[in-house]
Amino acid sequence: MSTPIKGELGILYIHDGTLYRPIACLTSNSLNTAVSIIESQTKCYPGEVIKQAGTLSYALDAEGEYIDTTSIGGDDTKASHDYLLTKQQLLTPVTWKLDTGVTGAIYYGTAILSDLTLDQGAGDEISTFSTTLEGSGAIVTVDPEA
Repeated sequence: MSTPIKGELGILYIHDGTLYRPIACLTSNSLNTAVSIIESQTKCYPGEVIKQAGTLSYALDAEGEYIDTTSIGGDDTKASHDYLLTKQQLLTPVTWKLDTGVTGAIYYGTAILSDLTLDQGAGDEISTFSTTLEGSGAIVTVDPEA
């Protein structure tokens, strides 16, 4: 019998130059992969569309609660909106890690922080943020920072 994996076990991390920081107080995160399709028609196969795999692309999306990571008593071991904004403004790739909660299924890669949103609505008890990391290069299972 298969055992379902709880979503709460999947944690997305960003490398800070020394260690991997978990993205703060995630409410959800995902890894989306896609392969482009190359279509062609030739006289060798009249009337048929031949499809081939093109390139693999991926993105990681995450949503979480905005927490204080900067003041005394704040949790500076996590990467919240403020930390991610600093990384995004550098315009350089970040190294990420996704621990899926399955033994042996930890993924690593490099990505650009392409989108970052802070949501602070009037009357909201909790500020939230969301981010998208656009993958650059391959997804690997060996830690490139090790």
